[in-house]
Amino acid sequence: MNQTAPSVQNPDSGAAAVFELRLYVAGQTARSQTALGNLKRICETHLAGQYRIEVIDLTKTPQLAAGDQILAVPTLVRRLPEPIKKIIGDLSDEKSVLVGLDIQPARA
Repeated sequence: MNQTAPSVQNPDSGAAAVFELRLYVAGQTARSQTALGNLKRICETHLAGQYRIEVIDLTKTPQLAAGDQILAVPTLVRRLPEPIKKIIGDLSDEKSVLVGLDIQPARA
């Protein structure tokens, strides 16, 4: 299940600044759905148009857990921009997610 927002050009560099995010889940549990909903809300608020979300269901493709060394679910992995960052949990603490992903809060 891939969800992509259109990339936006970074006015300073002329290059697209896109966050590549992977959300590892185990089936359609309430916790997995909460994590996905929270991630979408955070991305739309703080990264509008500058993110790509890939949801990986480890009940269907468990072999993919090894690539990002996933030990618990749900786990969010920021693949780009580097360095790779990981956050475990349902992403309900927005401030912690922003800090964990090195995202500056949107200006009001």
